[in-house]
Amino acid sequence: MDALHYSFIIPVFNRPGEIKELLQSFKALEGDIPFEIVIIEDGSTIDCRSIVNGFENDLNISYYNKPNSGPGDSRNFGMQKAKGNYFIILDSDCLLPPQYLNVVNNELHQDHVDCFGGPDAADESFTNLQKAINFAMTSFITTGGIRGSKSNNRKFQPRSFNMGISKTAFEASGGFGCIHPGEDPDLSIRLTKLGFITKLFNSAFVYHKRRISWSKFYKQVHKFGLVRPILNLWHPNSERMIFWLPSLFCLGLILAIVFAAFGNYFLLIFFGLYLAFAFLLALIQTKNIMIAIQAVLAIFVQFFGYGFGFLKSTFVIKVLKKKPETHYPNLFFKNAI
Repeated sequence: MDALHYSFIIPVFNRPGEIKELLQSFKALEGDIPFEIVIIEDGSTIDCRSIVNGFENDLNISYYNKPNSGPGDSRNFGMQKAKGNYFIILDSDCLLPPQYLNVVNNELHQDHVDCFGGPDAADESFTNLQKAINFAMTSFITTGGIRGSKSNNRKFQPRSFNMGISKTAFEASGGFGCIHPGEDPDLSIRLTKLGFITKLFNSAFVYHKRRISWSKFYKQVHKFGLVRPILNLWHPNSERMIFWLPSLFCLGLILAIVFAAFGNYFLLIFFGLYLAFAFLLALIQTKNIMIAIQAVLAIFVQFFGYGFGFLKSTFVIKVLKKKPETHYPNLFFKNAI
């Protein structure tokens, strides 16, 4: 294995405040492993150039400003410009814990893989809403562990908020596609088809801030639901029953309410027990009753947003036989450079 030289690739769109917090977390990284930071301004109207300038004396940073072409293409742009041979991709709304790079470096030296992903967590400084949404997005009882709760998984599909990829794998795959969201699992699946190994580094977590409201969270997960059938169309072998669970939850809950209206409460009790368990688990994890209550609400938003998006997209693609790129143009960036 060649010596590893790390380049952090960070696209940003109109979020200079987030870049400032992220760069501050870079300054607190432990160890003496050299690295560079490549920031790609993706057509922002509010750029972060002045923020970056304030860190140039402390960090090795390259800054590029380009026309808007989406996060996937911006990551590709950054990897083409980077000087390292191993790229670590972050979202701008993430913060790094001090041990992050040491953990990644140790993992890669113990068991080198060409692509890895790490989990996300909520920092103590996050708001109650951010912590509640983090629970809904990461708990095993809501996502089945697909976002990073399974250890020693060598077929893990990394997410681009916390993802590593070797230069060799990037060049062989061509990098991210123009779909968004969904560009990260698409790349992971293509890497696996090319024979590259992907793996979860369970200890290489980041703090994922997710600065979103309830409405933005719904729109985000709804898009996730729309995208998954498209990925299933492109990669039929990637289909899993777990992708249907939010839709089944929604349909089952509606059915339970109908049954309850006619005096049959069995299904409604079942859903009540599930939500009570989720509340208890969130309360134990966060030790805050308000966060636990909001976590239950976040589960509803997540399941209904994703579930109905998944059903709608499945019907459009499998029944109506529509082409995703023409039926859902807002899920594809056409200005890739």
